[in-house]
Amino acid sequence: MALSYSLELATPLSVNEVAQKLNEVGQSLRLLGPTIATAALVGDGVETAYGTLVYVTPMTPLPWGTPQIGEHTFLPTIMVSFDLGKEGDIIGQQDDMTRFAVELLAQIPGDAVLHYESEAVWLVRLNGELSLSEHGDIWPPNRLSGISGPYRRKNYEYSVQD
Repeated sequence: MALSYSLELATPLSVNEVAQKLNEVGQSLRLLGPTIATAALVGDGVETAYGTLVYVTPMTPLPWGTPQIGEHTFLPTIMVSFDLGKEGDIIGQQDDMTRFAVELLAQIPGDAVLHYESEAVWLVRLNGELSLSEHGDIWPPNRLSGISGPYRRKNYEYSVQD
């Protein structure tokens, strides 16, 4: 079973607009090939140069409750999924995932959370403020050096309230 991470976005952009931005970011970071069609990122997805499957899907409200980031209600509209390849370098793929996420957030408005199965929250953006997990294994110096804008270190929980 692959490790699957989710970047959930509460954005006014459409799935296709997010996929287009993701494609542009992936090509600028050299993580996606120059001939990738944006439509391929919607649905089945595209494998990056390092074996991570990346795809964009719409999100609908959860029937069993309201998502919360800490004390804040979070109503995501789009999810970017990163399914890490079993054969690839996991740490390298996580490095690429964080680069993808941070660069994508620089181009997309709205709140966001990057997490592993709702258990480990890697980053949160609320009201324009970026917060990175305080866990040093999630954000070692090489990943932190790729953050160009302001951020703070804070741990968040991601949960669903009835």
